Parts: sequence; C-alpha cells; structure tokens
Amino acid sequence: MSELTGSPFGRVDDDGTVYVIENGAERAVGQYPDGSPEEALAYFTRKFADLEGQVALLEQRVRNGAPADAVARSVAHLQEQLVGANAVGDFASLKERVAALGGTVSELTELQQEASRAQLQEAIAEREAIVVEAEQLAAQDPASIQWKQTQVAIEALFARWQAHQQTGPKLPKGEANALWKRFRQARSTLDTERRAFFAKLDAAHREAREAKNELIARAEALAPKGADGVGEYRRLLDEWKAAGRAGRKHDDALWNRFKAAGDVLFQAKNEVDAAENEELSGNLERKEQLLTEAEPLLRAQDHRDARAKLTDIQRRWDEIGHVPRDRFRQVEDRLRKIEQHVRTIEEEHWARSNPAKQARNEGLQSQLSEAIAKLEAERDAAAASGNAKRLKEAEEALEARKTWLGALGN
Repeated sequence: MSELTGSPFGRVDDDGTVYVIENGAERAVGQYPDGSPEEALAYFTRKFADLEGQVALLEQRVRNGAPADAVARSVAHLQEQLVGANAVGDFASLKERVAALGGTVSELTELQQEASRAQLQEAIAEREAIVVEAEQLAAQDPASIQWKQTQVAIEALFARWQAHQQTGPKLPKGEANALWKRFRQARSTLDTERRAFFAKLDAAHREAREAKNELIARAEALAPKGADGVGEYRRLLDEWKAAGRAGRKHDDALWNRFKAAGDVLFQAKNEVDAAENEELSGNLERKEQLLTEAEPLLRAQDHRDARAKLTDIQRRWDEIGHVPRDRFRQVEDRLRKIEQHVRTIEEEHWARSNPAKQARNEGLQSQLSEAIAKLEAERDAAAASGNAKRLKEAEEALEARKTWLGALGN
C-alpha cells in the first residue's frame, strides 16, 4: 500500500482507491485506476475545490446583501453536499465556514426584516402623501376650482399611485385597501363636482345665448330708426354686458351680429353729426372771432368797463348758438377764463371800496398820523438833548409807523 505525500487530507492506495482524512478517520471517496497517485489525488482535490468555490460564492452573496431565505436554502444545500462528499480537502474547515453562514442567516434575516419594515413604513407614508394631496384637491371650494389644472393634478397623482404600486413594496392588504378607498373617494368627489360645475356652466351658457339672440333681434329691429336708435342701442348694450358669457364657441359670433346691428345705427348717426358739424362750423368761426375780441379783457383793470364789454360779448355769444361738439369744450374754456378774470377784478374793487373797511382804515390812519407827529417831536427833543439812545428808538418807531400808514394808503 502506498500513500501520496504532501497532502494532510488524503492518500491513494495501491489499487487507486482514494481516501480523505476527516475527523481523524479515513473515508474512501473513489478510485482513479487509470492514472498515477498524484493524478488521482489531484482529481478529488479539484472536486473539493469546487465545493469550496460554492461556499466562497455564497459568502460573497451574503456580503452583498442577498435575501436571507435564499442564503438559508443555499446553506442547507451545501450542508447536504458536504455529507459524504467524494472529494479530498479540509472538510472540517469548510464545514465550519458553512456553519458560520448558517449563523449569519439569522442575523441577516433580522436585518433584512428591519429594513423591510422600514421600507414598508416609507411606502405607506408615500402612499399616504398621495392620498392627502388628492384629498386637499377634493376639499377645494368647487366655485373657485381651476378645473383644467385640478384635473391634470389628480391624474398625475393617480399615475404616481400606479407607479408606486408597481415598483414599491407590497403593502398589507388592510392598509392598502384603506388608502385606496380614500384616494378613490377624493377622485370621485372631484369628478362629481366637476360634472356639476360644467352642467351648471352649460346651463348658464344656454341662458346667455338665448338672451343675446333676443338682444340681437331687438338691435336689428332698430335699423329703421337710424341715428334716433342709438340711445336705445346703448341701453341694449348694457343688457348685453349683464347677460354673461355664452361659451367660447358662440361668444364671438353673437357679438359680431350684435355689433353689426349697432354699426348701422352709428353710421347713420355719424352722417347726421357730419352734416350738423358742417352746419355749425360757421358758428365756431364767429365764436372764435368773439374770443379774439374778448381776450384783451384778461389784462383789464377797470372793472366797470370790463364788465360792460363782457356782457355785450356774452349776449352775442348766446345769439350765435351751438358749435361742433368736438370743439365745444375748447371755446367754452377760453370764455370761462375771461369771465373769471372780470369777476376777480370786480371782487378786488369791492374789497377796496367796502365802506366798513374804509372806515376802519380812516380811523387807523388818523391814529398813525397822531403817533407820527408825537414821535417826530420826541425825535427832535432827543436830538436837541444829545440822547443818542432815545433818538435811535424814536427814529425806528417813526419809520415803522410811516410804513404802516403807506400800506393803508394802498
């Protein structure tokens, strides 16, 4: 019997039988009759290397976070393979590594379960956030909802829901159903409110169309009145504005018909106005001549003469009559300016000639004259006595009284 040296885990017998040393005892693993002992031992050593490679691969998968249940199945499979395996190698060490993987499975399971719970809570929170957004949309006042934007928003939320449902973790049935019920209720509320809103809007549009068609008929019936129908047409225009909108498809067409009826009336009025303006253009020329005659009064100071001339101009102004409407304000403003100036110089004259005021002025003038005479005497006395201080005071007081007296004279 011969034994291959250099391997502590196996040997080859003379008949080619290969043995592995495991737990201090030999176990036959097979024969390799057609080769040398070295080749026989190498063959069964390679088979052990295959088993070792599977263990190393599983260790790598564990480090990379492989699912715990898959690791557990692989560990059980390897443990079965190692029992009585026809291979030569350090089975004790390899079994220890597989056993260590078995212990890792429980830790890995706990970690992954914790991560799974965290992911589940995160998924529930995300699904809850979608529901809350949908409920906020549904809680809006239907009268103020911008339906186009709101419809886009709710559809976007539904798309998020579907994507999360497909790519996220599976939620517990009870929680998933409760969240979906809330989301579906929010969508249903919005859908109901939207249908009611547009039904009401359609009814309002129909009512407005009917009212505007009636207004068009009334406006078109005014055509025989020509310019005389403009006032009534303007009243119809106020009713038109109050009638509301008839819908995007109808508003422009209805307005064009109503406006066309008005254009007929305004065209007739423009023709009347043009004829009237031509007739009144002569009046405008005569009033402008009067203004040229009257505007020198803006420099007048004699109130009596100014008033007499203005009265004559006003009489002739009224006799001339109307001017074209677009020039009325211009010529009237020029005349008002002249009238205001004449009133101003009259008021100033009245203020100066007011008897009561004159009496007050005369009394004050008398008092000032007496004061001036007294101060002149005091001044002369101070000058004769050489009292410079009294002389200065008397001169200052005398100058002030003379200034006051001059002001009253004006």
